[in-house]
Amino acid sequence: QVQLVESGGGSVQPGGSLRLSCVASGSIHNSYCMGWFRQAPGKEREGVATITHGSFWTYYADSVKGRFTISRDNAKSTMYLQMNSLKPEDTAMYYCAAVTGGCEPGPLIVARFTYWGQGTQVTVSS
Repeated sequence: QVQLVESGGGSVQPGGSLRLSCVASGSIHNSYCMGWFRQAPGKEREGVATITHGSFWTYYADSVKGRFTISRDNAKSTMYLQMNSLKPEDTAMYYCAAVTGGCEPGPLIVARFTYWGQGTQVTVSS
C-alpha cells in the first residue's frame, strides 16, 4: 500500500503561482508513475500532468501546458506541481495519484491509477 498526502493549495489571484506537494509513504520501494489530477465542482476528474519514476518523461494536459511544471524527488518521496499564470478555470480540488510501473503515453486515465491522496483545494479568484 502507498499513502499519498497533498499540500500547498490555497487561494490566489489570477496570474499568481502556487506549488503543490505530494508526499508518498508506505510500500514505495517499487518504481511507480505519479500524476496530478483535478476536479472542479460538477465536473469529472481530469488529468493534469504525469511523470515517470526516473523523471525521464512527462506529460501535460493542453490546458496547463507551458504554465504548470511537474517534478519529483524520489529521495524525499515527494512529487511537486509548480503552477504559474493561474487562471480562474484552474480552480479545483487537486489530487495526487500513483500506480506501480511505468506511465502510459497520452492523456491520463483516472482508472489506471491505484493510489490517491485526499486532495488539496486551489482557488483562483480576484
